[in-house]
Amino acid sequence: MNLDEAKKLHAKLIEEIRRHDYAYYVLAKPIISDSEYDRLYKDLVELEKKFPQLVTPDSPTQRVGGTPLAEFKPVRHTIPMMSLDNTYSKNELQDFFQRVQKMLPGENLQWVVEPKIDGVAVSVRYENGILSVGATRGDGTTGDDITQNLKTIRELPLKIESTKGVALPELLEIRGEVYMTKEGFLKLNAERELEGEEPFANPRNAAAGSLKLLDPKLVAKRPLRIVFYLLGEVKGDAKQLPATQHELLEWLKMLGLPTPEKYWVCHNQNEVFKAIDELEKIRNNFKYETDGAVVKLDRFEQRYRIGSTSKAPRWAIAYKYSAEKAKTKLKNIIVQVGRTGILTPVAELEPVFLSGSTISRATLHNEDELRRKDIRIGDTVIIEKAGEVIPAVVGVVYEERTGNEVVFKFPTQCPECGGPVKKSAGSGLDNLGVAWRCMNYDCPAQIRCRIEHWCSRGAMDIEGAGEVLVKQLVSNKLVKDPADLYKLTIFDVAGLERMGPKSAQNFINAINASKNRDLWRLIFGLGILHVGAGVAKTLCRYFPDLDSIARASKQELMNIEEIGEIIADSISSWF
Repeated sequence: MNLDEAKKLHAKLIEEIRRHDYAYYVLAKPIISDSEYDRLYKDLVELEKKFPQLVTPDSPTQRVGGTPLAEFKPVRHTIPMMSLDNTYSKNELQDFFQRVQKMLPGENLQWVVEPKIDGVAVSVRYENGILSVGATRGDGTTGDDITQNLKTIRELPLKIESTKGVALPELLEIRGEVYMTKEGFLKLNAERELEGEEPFANPRNAAAGSLKLLDPKLVAKRPLRIVFYLLGEVKGDAKQLPATQHELLEWLKMLGLPTPEKYWVCHNQNEVFKAIDELEKIRNNFKYETDGAVVKLDRFEQRYRIGSTSKAPRWAIAYKYSAEKAKTKLKNIIVQVGRTGILTPVAELEPVFLSGSTISRATLHNEDELRRKDIRIGDTVIIEKAGEVIPAVVGVVYEERTGNEVVFKFPTQCPECGGPVKKSAGSGLDNLGVAWRCMNYDCPAQIRCRIEHWCSRGAMDIEGAGEVLVKQLVSNKLVKDPADLYKLTIFDVAGLERMGPKSAQNFINAINASKNRDLWRLIFGLGILHVGAGVAKTLCRYFPDLDSIARASKQELMNIEEIGEIIADSISSWF
């Protein structure tokens, strides 16, 4: 075969593979069997081995490759990636309609309702039709460059072409969501448990954790999917681009991009409410988790005129459905010790499936809440996922009591270290009431929680530092505070249970990568009471480094608008 013949065959194979990817992943209507597809792909791989000059960035063989990254590069969003305002109330949704109508007096308003897929927001850029950059939302203005990870998602085209006479702009940025199907999530967790790794809490966490992996080869093994629903930055000829949301969704689909499988075009508010109700009835039949409906103004020209606040667009809102509930048996109550020493009662339940995962534990918040609801061991209880994330016991089915239920007695000593416990105010900010607190700062449970918090994705983002590994590090006296993590060697870690040389090296690499995190992540990771990610970012706007924060007086801290006396006291006392 000469080069010209190879070029023709190469183009033919790529076109066939793209066509079958579209049929399988976007249309869900495969044309050929898996073995036939694998044969096509193998033919392409063999051809590119013989003629390496034919390999192009948009070739299907280039989805997975390259060496693991040391860290993600930042990507600046020219147009901010905003979050949506949300509501659980139809009355508040009515208020939203009135606000928009007031900004567009006398105008006819048309709406689009889409499922709110519970995933991770991403942005994808195509330059002259070739996928060039993929990024996370990050803080809305700057995200992480996850291009190599996104390329592993088979339904994401590496190349798009103009269709039906609509020319592609020179730069086309589209935004959407990376998610994991319920089936893919369950399969991934089963594999992780077999390998002795911690299962993910829910599909969204699984998707987020997968995208944060620095090795694309590992990401390729995760069952990630993607869906698009919004335009970002556009450069070049944009005259022929869709003028409405529903036209955009159809155009993206024609380009071979996955879009929501179901959406509603609504000509008035009543139709919006009907669409929301219809979506609620059918959403459990979807292959993925949804946690609400997104209501958007259909016409882009109207959107541009009413604009956005500093946080969210004025032309869209997310309507959240009431949390799903389930009934089960409360088998036992145990007490967990948190990183600040607070003792939290936790219900051990007969396993029940709820909102995409099997629940066997749920929080009971504190002793006051336990007594107020009169929750007893042996009760039949109602649980829900607050925000469809954190399971909680919200009630008791009193009529099913048998008389054999047992009232739980709170411990008078820390169940972890045996140290003294003392009643104190919960948090001072969120009205948790009176809570029991272990007064031993060196309590192993508090140490573990502080380390887990430091390593969490919202803080220093150290991949692999799950509950099981952290427990071993603390119990083996390898780690007592976050600073000890940076003294660990591969030999320290490799000797732990289920940690071979490769896993140990990956963990050490993740620790080293965390040395380059933003200052606000470090501050948040310290676990200072009342200092969440938002307060940490605020501090970084006013102080250049950690030493400056440590030296700041209480009054200097209180001069910052977002920081009150309680937070200022907490920061001052910590340093």
